Amino acid sequence: MAIDGLIILDTTGRPIIQSGFRSTSPAYPLLHVDAFNNAIPKSHRPGDIDPVIYVPPYNVADSPSACCHVECGDMRILCPMSGDVDPLFGFAFLQTFIDILHEYFGALSAATLKDNFDVVYQLLEETLDSGGHPLTTSPNTLRDIVLPPSLLSKLLSVAGANINSTINSGSGLGSAGGPFSSPIPWRKAGLRYNSNEVYFDMVEELKAIVNKHGTTLTSSVWGKIETNAKLSGTPDCLLTFTNPHVITDCAFHPCVRLQRWKRDSSLSFVPPDGHFTLAEYRFTPSASATSARFMSAGAPVAPSAKENVPIPFILKPTVELTDSGGTFEFKLTSRMALEALVVEMYLGEGAGGVKCVATRGDGSGNMGRRSDAVTSGSASGSWAFDARKMVVRWEIPVVPLSSTWTLRGSFTSSVSKSHPAHALQVRFAVSSYTFSSLKVDQLKVTGEVYKPYKGVRGRAIGNVEWRW
Repeated sequence: MAIDGLIILDTTGRPIIQSGFRSTSPAYPLLHVDAFNNAIPKSHRPGDIDPVIYVPPYNVADSPSACCHVECGDMRILCPMSGDVDPLFGFAFLQTFIDILHEYFGALSAATLKDNFDVVYQLLEETLDSGGHPLTTSPNTLRDIVLPPSLLSKLLSVAGANINSTINSGSGLGSAGGPFSSPIPWRKAGLRYNSNEVYFDMVEELKAIVNKHGTTLTSSVWGKIETNAKLSGTPDCLLTFTNPHVITDCAFHPCVRLQRWKRDSSLSFVPPDGHFTLAEYRFTPSASATSARFMSAGAPVAPSAKENVPIPFILKPTVELTDSGGTFEFKLTSRMALEALVVEMYLGEGAGGVKCVATRGDGSGNMGRRSDAVTSGSASGSWAFDARKMVVRWEIPVVPLSSTWTLRGSFTSSVSKSHPAHALQVRFAVSSYTFSSLKVDQLKVTGEVYKPYKGVRGRAIGNVEWRW
């Protein structure tokens, strides 16, 4: 199983850089660029483009192919694929390569990649071999092979010093013995820190769909343990949980010893250096769990409701449509303290003239007319209308427990019988909280003489589609 290569496009659809391709035809990558650029005008919104685009053959002798693509900042990364290859393989590599770019450059943009063209090209050469197979994808190993961009490296490059060869040879700079000297592929040799510390962030995301009657149709929680390890030497870590039974469908970093997890549900590992994802998992409440703690007393519970994660708010949308526009009212009541709450609704093609009033329980609010995406803070939240995406957005920075919020508004439409989306997209965050209530029991570090500082925190985010 292999992919043909990668192509990075800027906002105008022009290639910035591309990897070497297995195909001998020079027109092969251009066919995929044209296929993607031709698909953009056919979609109403950029997000409506199919993630996998069919690409017809260049001539009769060739076979058709597919173009997988993902958005990355103000760029689009294409992954042409031919033959009997699962598209998920291409998407997995795309996400891995994007994570590598984030490790090297932080915030990604077309300008950043153009300024660091040489580094990006080296990363393409190291992560994908000539046969289309992923090669070196560990950031720790790549940093020893491809020097991250910095002012020092640019000055030495201008001066004519070959700093990469110095590092790779293991003399002077870098880890002792070169990039492949460590017996552990994901960890450098000879690491030393003045302050040894390790942090664990348990991030869980709720994805749910609620129908117009307020009944949860489906909900799932996907979690991951993000780790930042700054430890000297080669420490051996053992992470145990008080309630590991709440997580299922686990996927681990290669450093985790699977036999130990199967035996006693504890994570034994020698960590990579720096940031990495230790584990990913899914949480589903058991049928015996009292997950209906947000439901009113005595309310009937459907058999499937016990398997759903409770939604931490109630939303009552009311929308009335006319031939020339419509009115709407969104009333939100929180069941727990929320942060960074955003409610969005697509008003349909030709929408405009949006007027809204945002209020909090006491009735005080702000009213105005806006046609751009610029928002301003308010005690009752803020709203904005994005004329390019035809989306009205309602933002509330902090939502206290048991508070009520309302957004009333109206809009006009230049087309007869407007067709807004019959669903609202709600995003939120909760600090120091996890839906699964997964708790760390202790972390033991052996193999080294020091006692590191340890930190654990939880964070929950949500993405709910509430239909009306």
